[in-house]
Amino acid sequence: MGIFKTNPFGHILFFKKWLIRIAGALTHRRYRGFNELQIEGSDILKNLPDQGVLFVSNHQTYFADVVSMFHVFNASLSGREDSIKNIGYLWQPKLNLYYVAAGETMKSGLLPRILAYAGAITVSRTWREKGKEIERQVNFQDTENIGVALDDGWVITFPQGTTKPWKPIRKGTAHIIKQYKPIVVPIVIDGFRRSFDKKGLRIKKRNILQTFEVKEPLVIDYENDSVDKIVEQLEYAIEQHPSFLKVIPVEELEKEEELNKKRQWEY
Repeated sequence: MGIFKTNPFGHILFFKKWLIRIAGALTHRRYRGFNELQIEGSDILKNLPDQGVLFVSNHQTYFADVVSMFHVFNASLSGREDSIKNIGYLWQPKLNLYYVAAGETMKSGLLPRILAYAGAITVSRTWREKGKEIERQVNFQDTENIGVALDDGWVITFPQGTTKPWKPIRKGTAHIIKQYKPIVVPIVIDGFRRSFDKKGLRIKKRNILQTFEVKEPLVIDYENDSVDKIVEQLEYAIEQHPSFLKVIPVEELEKEEELNKKRQWEY
């Protein structure tokens, strides 16, 4: 690899590789040390093609979620099964790995701007900006950029577009699936909201069990399935369909609601 070789977005891969190595080394103990990340299903990752894969996940923090995915994906591709033990997997990381993030979030400070270089595809939210509800037309350049990233490699997206649980899936994700026809792999995470602050940068509590489940790719009829059907499929796949609320103890819901009240000032 030439030192100045770039990806389709103009990022120099040599710099991106070292950024992932350094960031990975600095964050490893957050998932295997201060807390313990329990992984399930990572063997699925080894059987996926190198391009055209869309990962859909529930969302709990701005950055800790996606950082954990960089760890799990690279560990699995280097031969580790359901483990991120020994960070040697970071030496040759997967460089065609991207994640969808709000442009507003990635411009909120120096560290987010640095992390953006690791693979952020920034998009403009059409429904919310700076904590206020808005109505904005879809920026088709954002959609095209996601398509470019899928052509080049793997893309991670959080289709609810928020870290608040049980929010509806944004239909834009379903439109992208119908348009670009990627392999869609669901991921369900838990414990990150309890472990970290909202941004996922500060450790809020230690000795928390974090879970990370990779599920089998979804079966989707790209031509005939409606957008609404795909949205519902995604809701079930990442366990954010309203029906899941029925099996959550009332005590847990009350705790979550109380926590959300404390966070209101941050939105």
